[in-house]
Amino acid sequence: MTPILSFRSVSRRFASIQALDRVSFDVHSGEVHAVVGENGAGKSTLMKIVAGVIGEYDGEVLLHGQRVKFKSPRDAEVAGISIIHQELNSVPQLTVSASLFLGREITGFAGVLNEAEMERQASRLLEPLDSSINPRDRMGTLRIGDQQLVEIARALALNPAVLVMDEPTSALSETEVRRLESIIHKLRDQGTAILYISHRMDEVFRLADRITVLRDGRFVDTIAAAKAEPRQIARLMVGRELPPAAERQQVANTADPVLEVQSLSLAPARKTAQPKLQNISFDLHRGEILGLAGLLGAGRTELLECLAGAGADRYSGVILREGKPCDLRTPAEAARCGIALVTEDRKRLGIFPQLPVLPNITMPAWRLLSRLGIVLKTNEDESAAAAIRKLQVKGAPDVRITSLSGGNQQKCLIARALLIQPRILLLDDPTRGVDVAAKAEIHSLLVELAREGLSMIVASGELPELLSLCDRILVLAGGRITAEFPRSAATEESIIEAAAGISNPARLTAD
Repeated sequence: MTPILSFRSVSRRFASIQALDRVSFDVHSGEVHAVVGENGAGKSTLMKIVAGVIGEYDGEVLLHGQRVKFKSPRDAEVAGISIIHQELNSVPQLTVSASLFLGREITGFAGVLNEAEMERQASRLLEPLDSSINPRDRMGTLRIGDQQLVEIARALALNPAVLVMDEPTSALSETEVRRLESIIHKLRDQGTAILYISHRMDEVFRLADRITVLRDGRFVDTIAAAKAEPRQIARLMVGRELPPAAERQQVANTADPVLEVQSLSLAPARKTAQPKLQNISFDLHRGEILGLAGLLGAGRTELLECLAGAGADRYSGVILREGKPCDLRTPAEAARCGIALVTEDRKRLGIFPQLPVLPNITMPAWRLLSRLGIVLKTNEDESAAAAIRKLQVKGAPDVRITSLSGGNQQKCLIARALLIQPRILLLDDPTRGVDVAAKAEIHSLLVELAREGLSMIVASGELPELLSLCDRILVLAGGRITAEFPRSAATEESIIEAAAGISNPARLTAD
């Protein structure tokens, strides 16, 4: 059978970095072909080449056995290739319907936009994803998970022969992931070739027919998924054995709470809208890792942003830090209360993309690093160097942060949060878009920080991550806590049921 897509000795260099080095493999119609590797292995570069985002490279790309070289994404789309990007590039001012039909707008008489028809078709495209997104909403008002769903719907609307999916589930909850996987199975059965990039090994092995491994820009191997196992693939990705998972002991909640949240509610921006958080109450103890689970829109991010003083809406209720009231209206007030946040959207809300690594780490701590209002360069350099060593960041302090892989950018954001010496660390999807090696390093770091007495709240759409890290897990649905599981009683099934409102919403507690 002639492959629908072939790479032949594809190479690409960016200045001094060899992103791809003579990569060759084939993709067939009606298969899910996973491409895996560490951050910086060249996966996204290869996908951007086949999707026409990158037009200059060495080697050949063959489509239906014929050499192609796309000059733009539009050229690739016309040829039957569509891509869902890892880093979302939506225009915040556009409506959802305008974003879905960007570049192929529906027009009526005299070329006037037919917005009503675009909104109708947008609703139809979003329906298979079971999304509640309003086609008239502005993209900039959507949470990152909903933006991801819009990107997925746009790619599916093109009915491509080759669909490139670069980390399509990184911002989705487990339920949304299962829904997308059902769509992927249908596309494969219809003969669509799917190039699938993911750092989630469980996803790869559920979906993929074959797995191609890249390392340092080079092809390592292509293996039938049925004949492989996750640890073997991980070993091929990193070129070494991964360290065993960090040991996590259950924390006994005998001491007074570090944080108490009582009857916390978040008023909506519009009077007719439903509150984003309703009557949230919980506590957090020293050295405890508390997990937050829930579907998209359940309120996980809103809760963390509220506790970090970064929420856009007014809250009511009581927040106590070691028994003392905190008024968390701004991030500065949260920092004074010893609370720091690592955001879920590092591209839009986390990094300063035009700046080097050093100020990206040290900027929030300038007050601590200064004397008489002047930042001491020596203090800044030493603090950044210590943070880079502690978190094993692969990147020099003077290089632009966007030149680092996603995993190393994430480590910089965690380093930044730790530099203000918080008592409570809030992490929103801390390993989103991070490869297996970097994920293991981040997990080990969080376990070690907990041993040292740091208290953490971790929100994640990856249930295995919560189950391995957390002492307790709170489940949110519709802005309410529907269940609380101690580590010993938590399972993926019970969490999903509570998140979907299937189980009794009464809170579950440890015996």
